[in-house]
Amino acid sequence: MQQKKDAPLRSDAQRNRERILEVALTELTLCADVPLSVIARKAGVGQGTFYRNFPSREALVLEIYRHEMKQVADAATELIRTHEPDRALRAWMDHLAGFAMTKAGLADAIRQATGAPGSPEKPGHTSLMSAAETLLRTNERAGAIRPGVTADDFILAIAGLWQLDPHGDWQPRAARLLDLVMDGLRAGAPDGGSTERPRSEDS
Repeated sequence: MQQKKDAPLRSDAQRNRERILEVALTELTLCADVPLSVIARKAGVGQGTFYRNFPSREALVLEIYRHEMKQVADAATELIRTHEPDRALRAWMDHLAGFAMTKAGLADAIRQATGAPGSPEKPGHTSLMSAAETLLRTNERAGAIRPGVTADDFILAIAGLWQLDPHGDWQPRAARLLDLVMDGLRAGAPDGGSTERPRSEDS
């Protein structure tokens, strides 16, 4: 009986945590110095609930960063399951572009959270690199891209994403850049790549 009684509380706690992360992502992207009390208020939670989930600004910022990275990495598995390999790769590139813009908006908050002596280290990119490697190998086996492209090659090829202005009209420029990268990946593919070029859904 105790387990059934506690189950809704666990569900509410998870919703509270997700709501805090959602609001914090928006607010910290706009202003790295936004007070935590503002985030708690807009998330509809009390100070006690907020600090039980995130005892410090650093903990909150780094959890947002990890959460966003995991969302992008997890998208790769679902896209491979539901799309042709080249379309999965191109759609994932759009997810990555969105992540790059979010990261750019959070850059000041991340620097503040990890820059001081004794601060926690910035999370690595292992999950993103793994997702990229999985997508590239899936496409290579399908003959949709040129063989031998590594995750490091791929990240270098799309590095221009991080030069875009996250507060400007970045979507069309990102789409053009990623289409060029996709064309490069398809050049020299064993089967010549897809007969229909996968494009951004916004194109």
